[in-house]
Amino acid sequence: MIRLTPQLNDRVLLGVIQAGRVVVQREAPDVWAALDRVADAYRRRYGGKTPGEIAELQPARELYRRTGEDPTKLRPSSEALLRRVLRGESLYRVNSLVDTCNLCSLEFLLPIGLYDLDRISGDVEARLGQPGESYESLGKGLYSVEGRLALFDDEGPFGSPTNDSRRTAITEATRRCVMVIFAPARYPRSQMGDHLRTVSDHLETLVKATGLGTTVIGGTDQET
Repeated sequence: MIRLTPQLNDRVLLGVIQAGRVVVQREAPDVWAALDRVADAYRRRYGGKTPGEIAELQPARELYRRTGEDPTKLRPSSEALLRRVLRGESLYRVNSLVDTCNLCSLEFLLPIGLYDLDRISGDVEARLGQPGESYESLGKGLYSVEGRLALFDDEGPFGSPTNDSRRTAITEATRRCVMVIFAPARYPRSQMGDHLRTVSDHLETLVKATGLGTTVIGGTDQET
């Protein structure tokens, strides 16, 4: 369902997981407890360090540099989550599925896009945006994807490693979803496979997901 434009094969690695059925709930105490545990661990591990000093943040930053973005000016969504945690701020509570996605993004420190599969039209391509291409984002207004890595369907762009769109947003009415983990091409495919297994476990446990399918797209096959 998702293809990576050939020009990005040596720059981008995508981990994709699709769920044929999920149960989205407003209250998610199990997810929130897991998020609190991860946040507490990170505050102990990274307290007082700058993002540039945290090795686990560098793959996401490399992805941005490899796709023409300055990660010190436009933050990967995963880094934005960690920064919030290290400032001692609580994470947003949206619903069980969105919060599970944030949990995974924090655990891997990689940006993850989450989309309602029934709001996506046709096949999806990951590519750099063209002049004039943009979407209405969640909480950030109109987001231009010109020259930026983004996901596109038949209706246009709808997601990126920075934020997601209103058009494909998850609600309590969502019944099917797709998650995309964004990483640089040199990221180990075996590690991405481990991430997808972790996501599958979380989805099955926390949102009663069924009909799961995963794939890894792109990359250089270089284990580092």
